[in-house]
Amino acid sequence: MNLQQQQWWAEAQNDENAIIIDVRTPEEFERGIIPNAINIDIYKGQGFIYLIEELDKSKTYYVYCHAGSRSAKACQVMQQLGFEKTYNLLGGISEWNGPIVEAN
Repeated sequence: MNLQQQQWWAEAQNDENAIIIDVRTPEEFERGIIPNAINIDIYKGQGFIYLIEELDKSKTYYVYCHAGSRSAKACQVMQQLGFEKTYNLLGGISEWNGPIVEAN
Protein backbone atom coordinates (compact mmCIF):
# COMPACT_ATOMS: atom_id res chain seq x y z
CA MET A 1 0.00 0.00 0.00
CA ASN A 2 1.27 3.47 -0.88
CA LEU A 3 1.09 6.11 1.84
CA GLN A 4 1.76 9.83 1.82
CA GLN A 5 4.63 10.94 4.02
CA GLN A 6 2.62 12.23 6.98
CA GLN A 7 0.49 9.08 7.28
CA TRP A 8 3.49 6.77 6.64
CA TRP A 9 5.56 8.40 9.40
CA ALA A 10 2.68 8.72 11.88
CA GLU A 11 1.75 5.07 11.49
CA ALA A 12 5.37 3.94 11.74
CA GLN A 13 5.78 5.91 14.99
CA ASN A 14 2.58 4.55 16.53
CA ASP A 15 3.05 0.91 15.52
CA GLU A 16 4.92 -1.22 18.05
CA ASN A 17 5.50 -3.80 15.30
CA ALA A 18 6.96 -1.27 12.85
CA ILE A 19 10.19 -1.93 11.02
CA ILE A 20 11.50 0.69 8.60
CA ILE A 21 13.39 -0.65 5.60
CA ASP A 22 15.56 1.44 3.28
CA VAL A 23 15.94 -0.44 -0.02
CA ARG A 24 18.52 1.95 -1.49
CA THR A 25 22.15 1.01 -2.14
CA PRO A 26 24.62 1.09 0.77
CA GLU A 27 26.17 4.23 -0.76
CA GLU A 28 22.81 6.00 -0.75
CA PHE A 29 22.12 4.72 2.77
CA GLU A 30 25.36 6.31 4.01
CA ARG A 31 24.13 9.75 2.89
CA GLY A 32 21.44 9.78 5.56
CA ILE A 33 18.45 7.73 6.58
CA ILE A 34 15.04 7.97 8.16
CA PRO A 35 15.61 7.15 11.88
CA ASN A 36 15.86 3.44 12.78
CA ALA A 37 15.87 2.28 9.15
CA ILE A 38 17.64 -0.92 8.21
CA ASN A 39 19.25 -1.23 4.80
CA ILE A 40 18.29 -4.10 2.50
CA ASP A 41 19.44 -3.17 -1.01
CA ILE A 42 16.83 -4.20 -3.59
CA TYR A 43 19.54 -4.22 -6.28
CA LYS A 44 21.06 -7.30 -4.63
CA GLY A 45 18.51 -9.42 -6.52
CA GLN A 46 18.36 -12.89 -4.98
CA GLY A 47 20.37 -11.59 -2.01
CA PHE A 48 17.52 -9.16 -1.35
CA ILE A 49 15.04 -12.06 -1.41
CA TYR A 50 17.15 -14.09 1.05
CA LEU A 51 17.35 -11.19 3.51
CA ILE A 52 13.64 -10.40 3.22
CA GLU A 53 12.71 -14.04 3.80
CA GLU A 54 14.53 -13.91 7.16
CA LEU A 55 12.22 -11.14 8.42
CA ASP A 56 9.26 -11.73 10.74
CA LYS A 57 6.10 -11.75 8.59
CA SER A 58 3.98 -10.73 11.59
CA LYS A 59 5.66 -7.30 11.73
CA THR A 60 4.61 -4.19 9.81
CA TYR A 61 7.10 -2.90 7.24
CA TYR A 62 7.47 0.74 6.24
CA VAL A 63 9.60 0.77 3.10
CA TYR A 64 11.30 3.63 1.29
CA CYS A 65 13.91 4.38 -1.36
CA HIS A 66 15.02 7.55 -3.12
CA ALA A 67 11.87 8.39 -5.07
CA GLY A 68 9.37 5.63 -4.28
CA SER A 69 9.64 3.23 -7.23
CA ARG A 70 12.17 0.74 -5.84
CA SER A 71 10.30 0.63 -2.53
CA ALA A 72 7.00 0.05 -4.36
CA LYS A 73 8.64 -2.91 -6.12
CA ALA A 74 10.06 -4.13 -2.78
CA CYS A 75 6.57 -4.05 -1.26
CA GLN A 76 5.24 -6.10 -4.19
CA VAL A 77 8.00 -8.68 -3.74
CA MET A 78 7.36 -8.82 0.00
CA GLN A 79 3.65 -9.38 -0.56
CA GLN A 80 4.42 -12.20 -2.99
CA LEU A 81 6.55 -13.75 -0.22
CA GLY A 82 3.64 -13.65 2.23
CA PHE A 83 4.11 -10.31 4.01
CA GLU A 84 0.67 -8.81 4.66
CA LYS A 85 1.60 -5.39 6.04
CA THR A 86 3.95 -3.41 3.79
CA TYR A 87 3.69 0.33 3.28
CA ASN A 88 5.53 2.25 0.57
CA LEU A 89 6.57 5.87 1.17
CA LEU A 90 5.30 7.87 -1.81
CA GLY A 91 8.01 10.20 -3.11
CA GLY A 92 10.73 8.42 -1.14
CA ILE A 93 13.41 10.16 0.86
CA SER A 94 13.90 12.74 -1.92
CA GLU A 95 10.60 14.36 -0.88
CA TRP A 96 10.96 13.57 2.83
CA ASN A 97 10.36 16.48 5.22
CA GLY A 98 10.82 14.44 8.39
CA PRO A 99 13.96 13.66 10.38
CA ILE A 100 17.08 12.31 8.72
CA VAL A 101 19.98 10.87 10.67
CA GLU A 102 23.39 9.40 9.86
CA ALA A 103 23.50 5.67 9.20
CA ASN A 104 25.18 3.72 12.00
